[in-house]
Amino acid sequence: MLNWMIAIVVLLIVLVGVKILSSDNAPKDKEVAITETTPKEDTSGTETDTEGSDADDKVEDSDQDADADDKDSPKEGTVSDETDEDEDSEDSSEKKDNEKEGTVTYTASEDAVVDETVSNTSWKPIGTSQSGNHVSQYDGSSVDWQEKKKALAYATGMTENDMIFLKIKNGGSPQKSIGIVSSKDKSKKYRVYLEWVDGEGWKPTQMDVLNTLDFNY
Repeated sequence: MLNWMIAIVVLLIVLVGVKILSSDNAPKDKEVAITETTPKEDTSGTETDTEGSDADDKVEDSDQDADADDKDSPKEGTVSDETDEDEDSEDSSEKKDNEKEGTVTYTASEDAVVDETVSNTSWKPIGTSQSGNHVSQYDGSSVDWQEKKKALAYATGMTENDMIFLKIKNGGSPQKSIGIVSSKDKSKKYRVYLEWVDGEGWKPTQMDVLNTLDFNY
């Protein structure tokens, strides 16, 4: 009996000890649980930081894109400048062409035999082989006479072979002349005024478009 009673007491002691130990282990589990949840909070914080770094990367990418756009902007400006230069060069070419072609003016005339009077700012002296003091000649064969014919053809736009030189006469002073000419079929009729330019030759100054050759010239 004594042995059985000792065994029961030992068993009771063991049971009580197990309960005590189990109760001691419960807070430890809670602490472990709390400890396990703490890293999760840290993990979420890490994720937030990661998102922040991603945002920074996006900002940096945006800055890089902006820099790239800024780099591209001068190219557009360069194209625009080239376009402006091209337009300026075209304008200059047009001005040169206008200067070369000159300004042609048509004026109505009160003269009954004249349809209109023409002047052209592009008319230039035709050049000359004469030198020294110029003397106007009307002999029909001299160099001066031939240069007058050349100037008349130049003003009318016809060739000398296609023209009839009806008369070349003094134009009111030693260095001025007037020529009355027509095409060979007489469909075109002109009275051309010439002026001598020293060292450069005869220059057309005015041309009357005639409607008839039936007048005193």
